[in-house]
Amino acid sequence: MHDSDPTAPGSVAAGTAPGPHGPVEVRTYRPRGEPVSAFVWAHGGGFAAGDLDMPESDAVARSLQDAGHLVVAVGYRLAGEGTRWPVPSDDVLAAWSWGRELAAASGVPASRTFLGGASAGGNLAAGAVLRLLDVGGDLPAGVVLAYPTLHAVPPVASAAARHAAATLPPGEERWEPPAVAEMYTRYVGEGLDSAPAAVTPGTAPLEGFPPTFVLVSEADGLRGSAEEFAARLVGVGVPVTCVVEPGTRHGHLNRPEEPACAASLRRVDTWLRTAPDLTGPA
Repeated sequence: MHDSDPTAPGSVAAGTAPGPHGPVEVRTYRPRGEPVSAFVWAHGGGFAAGDLDMPESDAVARSLQDAGHLVVAVGYRLAGEGTRWPVPSDDVLAAWSWGRELAAASGVPASRTFLGGASAGGNLAAGAVLRLLDVGGDLPAGVVLAYPTLHAVPPVASAAARHAAATLPPGEERWEPPAVAEMYTRYVGEGLDSAPAAVTPGTAPLEGFPPTFVLVSEADGLRGSAEEFAARLVGVGVPVTCVVEPGTRHGHLNRPEEPACAASLRRVDTWLRTAPDLTGPA
């Protein structure tokens, strides 16, 4: 249910942000007190599925709203026939710009305004940061990446990651290389080999990237992508927190009935509260 007054404390309000491909659907979750931070958040779904009502969007946003954060959930256009790169990425950039203005109008400083996403949404968030770096745009104070996909060709995972993935039951999504390649082809079309670095942030130069929290599902074929990206950020001096949530599989923020989801959201809340200390005040 959405509230009639989008500026009321504790409200959840539907709206749109202006974008190059038309209005971008957004949903704003205001906390009851003064916001601890502002957080623009993109759900996952393999670039081609998902919406603002799925738990990975709505339940995540409500949990962080209850914890005191101003959340803007992004309903970016999904990849499919006639919708490819850069449309979903452009939508996330447009929502980031809109959310940043909303944060400022709500009294949240730039030093406490963040961007993040889950799975394919994590790719879109990381790619948006790379595009902002390219043009000297306004960067988020930090980035939250939940079990992101950041490589079209998954890197070799650690022994621990391979062992955990091998425990997945038959029929469970394992995100093996052919499935990952198909996902990226659906997103980009036939031009994957010549796609910009922002399509596959795990292969891009990362100097200047903001402080980052990487949340990893334990048994996940995409775990190697997340952990390799975190290691590369460390290599260029970016403050990074990388946490593997025990007993989870890919997409665990989309399963709020599982205790691990709540545990992960507590981690995100804590990181959003403390991330400015990584770089000091703006």
